[in-house]
Amino acid sequence: MTDRLRRSSRFVCAYLAEAWRKRRYEAALVCELSDCDAQAAEARTGIRFAVQCAYLSRDKAVEIYNEYDAIIGMIVQMSIRP
Repeated sequence: MTDRLRRSSRFVCAYLAEAWRKRRYEAALVCELSDCDAQAAEARTGIRFAVQCAYLSRDKAVEIYNEYDAIIGMIVQMSIRP
């Protein structure tokens, strides 16, 4: 579970960097942002599992989960207005 959470959180950054490099091509930008959004959602799901398995406190998880909500919101806004 830890490896999966690390991977998805790193891919959020990686896909965002790829999206930025492809910003001249709207379809490619939106595609990469979609992948970025999916990885952020996967990381958020991993946080929920970590709480259920008692690997992470609920208070810390809420803090991280809210940060991912903000990140996903920014990604969605970037997708709407590329």
